[in-house]
Amino acid sequence: MKSVLNSLFKKYKSDKYNHNYSSVYDHYLNNLKNKKLKILEIGVADGSSIRAWSNYFKKSLIVGIDIKKIDLKKNKLNKKNIKVHYGSQTNKTFLNFLINKYKKFDIIIDDGSHYPKDVIKTFRLLFNNLDKNGYYFVEDMQTSYNHYFKGNPFDLKYSNTHMNYFKNLCDSLNYQEIANPFYTKNKYDGSITNISFFHNMIVVKKGNNINKSNLVLNNSYENKRYKSRIRNKGDKIRYYFKYMILFKSYTLFLFLLNLIKKIILFRY
Repeated sequence: MKSVLNSLFKKYKSDKYNHNYSSVYDHYLNNLKNKKLKILEIGVADGSSIRAWSNYFKKSLIVGIDIKKIDLKKNKLNKKNIKVHYGSQTNKTFLNFLINKYKKFDIIIDDGSHYPKDVIKTFRLLFNNLDKNGYYFVEDMQTSYNHYFKGNPFDLKYSNTHMNYFKNLCDSLNYQEIANPFYTKNKYDGSITNISFFHNMIVVKKGNNINKSNLVLNNSYENKRYKSRIRNKGDKIRYYFKYMILFKSYTLFLFLLNLIKKIILFRY
C-alpha cells in the first residue's frame, strides 16, 4: 500500500523522506490521522515537515518550535492548524510557556539540535506533558555515535549519550521485576508501556504499566517467596529463617558487592 505520509514528505522535500522515517510513523500514526490532536515538533527549520504534518493531520493542531526565526508566509506556514514559536528546546521557561498554553500533547517529535544533552533534557522536561496514551518520537539517533555532535563513538556502553539514556529507560518497563529491595522508583516507572528502537529513531509510548510481578513483591524476591510458601505450606518459622534471614543476607551481600564495584569503576 502506498504511504500517504511518505508522499507528503517527498512533496514538501522533508529529509524525513530521505531517512525513510515514514515507515515508522505510518505504523504508529496511521490510525490517528483523522483524530483531533495536539502535536509538537521540535525543530521547524524550513517548515517542510510541519507542512507535511499539517496536511496529514488535517483536524489537528501542529505546534512547531525553533531557535531561529522563519518567514511563515514565504514558507507557506501561515495555516490555521499551524502555530510556530521561537525558543530553545532546553529552555525551561520557554517550555513552561508552551505547557501553560497547550497543556498536553498527544504526539511529541524531537527533530531539534540532536545533541545528546539537549535530547535528554527536553525529554525530561516534556514527558509529563505528553498525553497518557501519547507517543514521543526522537529522530536522528545516529548523533549518539558522532563526537562532532557531542556523541561518543568510543564508549558505546557507558557514555552519556541519548542512545544509552533510552537504553537504560527500558528498565522502567520492568521496574516491578527488579529484585533489589533498595531500588527507588523513578517518575517513568509505571508510565511507559513500550520503547521501540529503529534505525536512527526511537519511539516511546506513554501509558499505565502496572502489571504486578509473579517473582518479586515490592522489589523483594524473598518477600514474595516467603508469602507464597507460608500460604501453601505453612511452617512460618522455617521459611522466615530461609527467606527473610538467609536469602536476604545473600541479597544484601550482592548489593554491597555491586556498590563497591560501581564506586571502583566510577559507574553511578
